[in-house]
Amino acid sequence: MVSFSSWMRPELAIDFGTANLRVIRRDAGVVFDEPSLCCFTDLATAPRLVAAGAAAQPMVDRTPRKLAVRRPLRRGVLQDIHTATELLRYAVPKALGRKPWRRARTLIGVPADATQAERRALLTAAADAGLSAAELVPEPLAAALGAGVRLEEPRGAIIVECGAGTTEVAVLSLGGICITRSLRAGGAALDQAIADHLHFRHKILIGRQSAERIKKDYVGEHRDLRGSDGVIEVKGRSLISMAPHSLHISFFAELDRVVEKHATSIIRVIRDVLNETPPELSHDLHLNGIILTGGGAVTPRLREMIERDTRLPVIVADDPALCVAQGLHRMLKG
Repeated sequence: MVSFSSWMRPELAIDFGTANLRVIRRDAGVVFDEPSLCCFTDLATAPRLVAAGAAAQPMVDRTPRKLAVRRPLRRGVLQDIHTATELLRYAVPKALGRKPWRRARTLIGVPADATQAERRALLTAAADAGLSAAELVPEPLAAALGAGVRLEEPRGAIIVECGAGTTEVAVLSLGGICITRSLRAGGAALDQAIADHLHFRHKILIGRQSAERIKKDYVGEHRDLRGSDGVIEVKGRSLISMAPHSLHISFFAELDRVVEKHATSIIRVIRDVLNETPPELSHDLHLNGIILTGGGAVTPRLREMIERDTRLPVIVADDPALCVAQGLHRMLKG
């Protein structure tokens, strides 16, 4: 596990997710949590930042031609260094206020299987934003710490970090990662699967934000079924008339199948990791079970499908979406 002497202990950490950017301070915890979005103008010459974070959220799929909303990460890894730099330049001063932050020692979460090129790109974006003293931390390690796993012990633990852009499965022991596999698909892929289902089944076109809202409503319906008929109104554009159109769909008759297909791909990765796990660690995993972290951990039926397939107990961590941020905060505090 990452450890530091008191004189060189980082004071700042960044959970740079596909969906959200979180900035964590050693003395205050999470102080910034906004969407990983930037809106630019003057695209043909020198792109200029118009809005970022929460201010850019309402602009998604609504911008005129002279504006563009961009996401710095795709499938969990950095794809646009310029957008990442601008988002960090917006987020860090906002999180820290007047406190000096340039050259602050910083921890940044990164997928465990990120390539060297992907790691260099993230460090370059951080340096361009003024965070030159940055160190990368594998996200499964941070997620495990945030979920309360005692990593220093000689016991195996398996974490499934269900992020928006990627799903990582890792077996951990003695403060390190023993085995890791990832699926470059997460909650955003489920959003797209919902949109595709409506496209092909009902001939209605919806945007990314509408698909995400449907997913969140679907999660809510599964959490509280009292007095609910499980029906939601979907608004979009008809692919037949090309005019605005709305319809009602049943969560449980239709979306359960979409989620099952999404969960099956995650289970396949979990099974691959379990098949590679040494016998002694496998024994620990049967005792301790699988821990789900990340925003996608609350996806309905995911937990029960993993339990049924692996025959291992599955636990959803408290505040799963914040596990990486909370783990980074624990590292900052030492």
